[in-house]
Amino acid sequence: MMTSELFRMDPLAQFVGLFVALFTVLILLYSIGYNRGRGYGARYYVYLLLTFICGELVVFADNFVLFLSLWGLLALLLFLLIGIERREAAAAAAKKAFVIIGATDALMILGFGLWLHNHADLLWWEATLSGFRMEAVGATGILTFLCFLSAALAKAGAMPVHTWVPDTAEGAAIPVTAYLPGSLDKLFGIYFLARLVLQMFVLPAWMFTLLMALGGLTVVAAVMMALVQHDVRRLLGYHAVSQVGYMVLGLGTGTVLGAAGGLFHMLNNAVYKSCLFLCGGAVEERTGTGDLDRLGGLAGRLPWTFAAFAVAALAISGIPPLNGFASKWMVYQGILESGRQGQASWFIWLAAAMLGTALTLASFMKLMHAVFLGRSALPEEKLATIKEVSWWMRFPPLFLAVLCVVFGILPATIPLGLWIAPSLAAPLEPLGVWSPGIATVLLLGAGAVGLLIYALAAFPRLREVEPFVGGEILRQFPEMRVSGVDFYRTVRLLPFLHRMYGAAEKGWFDLYELGKRLVLGVSRLLGEGHNGLLPRYVTWCLVGVLVVLLYLRSSP
Repeated sequence: MMTSELFRMDPLAQFVGLFVALFTVLILLYSIGYNRGRGYGARYYVYLLLTFICGELVVFADNFVLFLSLWGLLALLLFLLIGIERREAAAAAAKKAFVIIGATDALMILGFGLWLHNHADLLWWEATLSGFRMEAVGATGILTFLCFLSAALAKAGAMPVHTWVPDTAEGAAIPVTAYLPGSLDKLFGIYFLARLVLQMFVLPAWMFTLLMALGGLTVVAAVMMALVQHDVRRLLGYHAVSQVGYMVLGLGTGTVLGAAGGLFHMLNNAVYKSCLFLCGGAVEERTGTGDLDRLGGLAGRLPWTFAAFAVAALAISGIPPLNGFASKWMVYQGILESGRQGQASWFIWLAAAMLGTALTLASFMKLMHAVFLGRSALPEEKLATIKEVSWWMRFPPLFLAVLCVVFGILPATIPLGLWIAPSLAAPLEPLGVWSPGIATVLLLGAGAVGLLIYALAAFPRLREVEPFVGGEILRQFPEMRVSGVDFYRTVRLLPFLHRMYGAAEKGWFDLYELGKRLVLGVSRLLGEGHNGLLPRYVTWCLVGVLVVLLYLRSSP
């Protein structure tokens, strides 16, 4: 078999492969500073480089068997990288990720078998992703697509196969979280979903509606979970899930505009989400905690980290002129375009996307206040010793923050013109690209006015007093500190939501937990049925003989 039959170099593969390499370099740089004294050893870098190699081969693979093999290796490397952090939470997260992704990988193998069955004249070593165009109609066609879809959604971290992402964010080492669920796994999962929707299957209209329903559910449900989190890592993990919903929504519109928005958001999310995780790692490195109730007042102590975090937080919240707004705007336009093409429920998905954006902004207002801007809960002597992290850990998030600005101000010139439009073989003009010129000027003007007001307020003619509550100076009562988190606790008390949050915390929306309960229940039942006592086994034998006799009597 010639190499040209194993790999392909089309624009979509080149686009994703380029950013797989970029994120690998940035995470390697960050890891040099982060890993000091942690005892990960050389195996950490071996796993990281193997992930990079397998990831690049997956992106460029055109032979389906090669693709399946490398995809499975990525799941194994994910398990190894998560488990390199020697904590109970990391071990549990590694097992959960491996089970969920491994199960959907098995479904993808089943889908490949169904596809070969449908193309009986094709040998397995001749199967290529690019030579694949199947109608998702009938039982076989629909099941084949759903098997492939489950693998793409699990790798990207979309609902309902998403729960490994927040657990990984909480348990794994920060560079691992920023590298895999933060960036690369989003690229791999959405890359494969784009192949499925745009090149490998012809989908009926109801299937696009299913994709948009999954996208809308992922956007809203995950951001609602993020709202009530009190750990930086877990909060960012739920936002990593929520943002996948916009990508699935874009590809689910069935329009070129929506697909371009989904791919653009895939890139943007990888950029700002990786930046946020790396900044969260810097905070945890210097303070020793990620608990929002125990942080605050770090903007002056970690100015570079705060600057990068602020840019990425505004980007993920969809604030213009940053990149998150540009791609979300295109997804909104794609949903409207699908409505003009006959999608009856388009307004539901548009409302879900816009609600998700508003709740994301609310969540990051809480996070910014609790970590950087609010009054610190750290002891004064501890706060005084905190200083900025090394340049190894400082440069990668700052570089990613700059990309958030560049991709937002020049969306047509760089991301769309260079990579996304060629990937879709679509002209740039009708893609509904947002023009950021006027908005950028207005926002810069507003920022200048704000700085002027701040400078005027610094004059001594204004009297400063300590904050007080009920006539008492707040400093004298540390337990009365306004952390920025307390307000969001009231969300749990709303009549409908408190039941949903309670069910989520008990694992009723977690397929992994439900599967574990089912397996344990069946094993308990079998254990009670086969307890080693002779009378019980004699009973089973008699029941078996009776069943055989009844079958023989009923058979002709």
